[in-house]
Amino acid sequence: MSTRVAIYPGTFDPTTNGHIDIIHRGALVVDRLVVGVAVNAGKGPLFSLDERVALMRSEVAAMDDVGHKIEVRPFETLLMHFAQSVGAKIIVRGLRAVSDFEYEFQMAGMNKRLDPTVETLFLMASENQQFISSRFVKEVGRLGGDISHFVSPRIHAAMRAKFATGTAFAGGDPAPTLPPVTVPRAPL
Repeated sequence: MSTRVAIYPGTFDPTTNGHIDIIHRGALVVDRLVVGVAVNAGKGPLFSLDERVALMRSEVAAMDDVGHKIEVRPFETLLMHFAQSVGAKIIVRGLRAVSDFEYEFQMAGMNKRLDPTVETLFLMASENQQFISSRFVKEVGRLGGDISHFVSPRIHAAMRAKFATGTAFAGGDPAPTLPPVTVPRAPL
């Protein structure tokens, strides 16, 4: 029997508890799971690619029961080329809501056209993870909200450090200095 290799691609900026849930559950159904950390500079990442890979590796190392089946690699190629380079025949994708399905359905169709030998496996987000998104976690964290329920203590500490140094903006650039905003008062 051949080894079932899957990839779980994403930007992982930051890695959330929702990502970890999908990684753990995905690793249970395959023999080897490659977590592909995408460059995707267009999203204006909080963490550099190297930082995201290192953070993901620390998260995977903490998975005692399945961590040995998981490898973390950066990639900047077409997803299907990455899948071929690691010998994957399965793409694992997490779905939080119906709104995710339409986009993921289109991507699965495009990927199938590019390589008909690769299947997409959709895993529904666990009930307590369905509302988590990296974008919201970054925004809440940037504005000083409590994100400890959405990310691991390692990720939380890394995010706090980024926000404390003022490098928590696109590409690690310093936070822009903006003029004070005056809010007009409504007439009485």
